[in-house]
Order: sequence, then C-alpha cells, then structure tokens
Amino acid sequence: MSTASTTSTVRPVDSATKPIAWSADRSRLADYVELAKPRISVMVLITVSVGYAVGAQGQWNLVPLLHALLGIGLVATASSCLNQFIERRTDARMLRTADRPIPSGRLTPGEVLLFGTFCGVFGTLWLITFVNPLTALLTAATLGLYVFAYTPMKRHTSLCTAVGAIPGALPPVLGWTAAGGSLDWGAFSLFAILFLWQFPHFLAIAWLYQDQYGMAGLKMLPARSNETPVVGLLAAGYALALIPVSFLPRFIGLAGDGYLLMAVLLGVVYAAASLRFLHTRSVRTARGVLWASLVYLPSLWLTLTLDHVRLLQ
Repeated sequence: MSTASTTSTVRPVDSATKPIAWSADRSRLADYVELAKPRISVMVLITVSVGYAVGAQGQWNLVPLLHALLGIGLVATASSCLNQFIERRTDARMLRTADRPIPSGRLTPGEVLLFGTFCGVFGTLWLITFVNPLTALLTAATLGLYVFAYTPMKRHTSLCTAVGAIPGALPPVLGWTAAGGSLDWGAFSLFAILFLWQFPHFLAIAWLYQDQYGMAGLKMLPARSNETPVVGLLAAGYALALIPVSFLPRFIGLAGDGYLLMAVLLGVVYAAASLRFLHTRSVRTARGVLWASLVYLPSLWLTLTLDHVRLLQ
C-alpha cells in the first residue's frame, strides 16, 4: 500500500472521531452543570447577595462579595451532588428525576461523589481564606444539615421538611456574615422570612408529586394527606405567619415604610393562594401557591434591598 493510499484511509477516521469526541465532552460538561441545579443555585446566590447588600450597611465592596459567591456556590454544588449521590436509587424511581446524570447512567456514582466532595472542601477552604471563618462555618453547616440530616430523613418522616427548611433559610445569613454582620436580629429576620416562605412552596410541590414520592418511598407529606386537609392547613398557617414575620426588617431599621407596604401586599397574595389551596386541593390551586411563592420572594428581596439603600442615603 502506498503512502498516498494510507493517508487517504486515515483522514476520514480522524475527521469522523473528532466531532464525536467533542460532542461527548460537551455532553459530560452539561451533565456536571446539571448536577449543580443551576436555577436553584442562581436563586441561592441572589439571596446571598441580598443578605450581603443589607448586611454591608452601605460599605459596599464587590471583591468580598465575589469571593463569597464563589465559595458558597461551590458548597451549594457539593450539596446538590451529594444529595443526588445518596438518592440515586430513589431518583431512578421517579419520572421527574429519572433522567438525572446518575440514574440515567451518564455519570457514575463515584464521579459524582468525587466531584461533590472536591467542591465542598474547596469551597469551604475558599471561604475561610478569602471571606471569614463564621461564613465558612455556617456554609459547612448548611451542607451538613442538607446532606446528612434532611436527605436521609426523607425516607423516614415528613418532618424532613422542617429540618430541610433550616439550611434552606441560611443563604441570606451567609451573605449577611460575609459582609461582616454578626448573628443578630438582622440576620434572624432574613432567616425567619425565608424559613417560613419555604413551607407553602414545598408543600405544594410535594402534593403535586405525591404519587412519585410515594413510589420512591420518600415521606414528604404527613400521613393520610389525601384524606385530610392537613397539607392545606400547614400551607395556609405558614403563609399567614409569614406576614407579621416579614415586618421585622422594618421594625429593626433595615427598611422603611415602602418595604412594609410591599411586605403586606405580597403576604396577602401568598396567604390567599394558600387559603385557596386549603379550601380546594387541586392541581390548579397547588400551582397557584407555587406561582405566588415565586412572585413573593424575589419581589420582597428586591424591595428590601432598594429600600435599605434608600435609608442609607
């Protein structure tokens, strides 16, 4: 065989395999991005930024915020990875999670465990080095509660929701401490608002997907939820309790009357959606609670941030 003929046979193979390899690399990268749950991670980091903006008390500095967002973002990614590693078998039983990277077979459990561990350790060390030890400690506690308390509890008791709401409510506190704030009433007010907000939101999700959760053996709702109004009562109760709690930033001087008015309006809308769900538990009313929750939180955080900045001027 001549040199010319050898070259002609090799080139098509190379040109054919390069696009395939490139496509595979892109696909694996997309799977790792999916592990981080980007939409949830973005919401977490926005909430951290709100806590930082309010906790900075007008001493705004972009560099510490960027360091905090990087470290917290890495630990949030670790939480998601380790959660999916632990729940890989139950994820495979639910339609809404069966296509995640591990149950679909696109990534191995070992790869996800290694990636999650690296993100958690590196993110925590980054916060210790470039932010402050308190923020690093609270971020590590968020990871520990979410992965080692909330995640395994889901298989045993519906109280997991209350436990999971604790790490879920810590992101604004992380931003607050990253800005130099202490664990005072300001930090508590941000924590309390997000803590209560979560219950109607996640109860509505659990009600909508209760059949899938049941097939996977996850106890996200109280027993006999279909036969009693307990889910609606809990959602409405927490939404109503959120209204006076959301006034705290105004009463401790973090915001003014503009924020207070918005807190009242948003709280009434959220409570009304939850009360409708209590009165008639249906897909429509459950989705109404979800939509109200998704309007409530960013609107309240934006108003709090703008009103706080206005007070400082």
